[in-house]
Amino acid sequence: MSTLVLELRPGEVMIVNGAPIRCRTKTRLELTAHARFLFGKQIMAPDDVDSPARRIYFALQSAYIGTSLERENGLVAARGYITAFKDSTTSQLAREILDRALTAAEGDNCYQALKLVRRIIRHEDSVLGRPDMPPPEHPPRSDHTARSMVDA
Repeated sequence: MSTLVLELRPGEVMIVNGAPIRCRTKTRLELTAHARFLFGKQIMAPDDVDSPARRIYFALQSAYIGTSLERENGLVAARGYITAFKDSTTSQLAREILDRALTAAEGDNCYQALKLVRRIIRHEDSVLGRPDMPPPEHPPRSDHTARSMVDA
């Protein structure tokens, strides 16, 4: 299994296996085992859930990093939000991306599902004329590959 090295700034939050961790100082972490984690701009706060695509992201975020009950409820909610979004969009590409995201989430690869839904958020923002509202971001990669840890 590969090792993932993360550098976090003071005040930055990371959620590992459902537990929020706030860094007081610049921190360099090394994850040596599989963990469900998000950090920095990948984490969507409840107050930021103000659109259909963001509801999907937040539900999948809960399905990824929540407690076992939150994970189950998050996946159920995501299914409903995805169905509603697909029913209301005219974009075939958006429907396909959402199908892929749901397949990934149901296969316990919520990290990949979140990456796909970030694309939907960008699409939704452009349709709604909200380019100033960036979606949660995928962290820049340095000497590690985040995907290898998640997919392991």
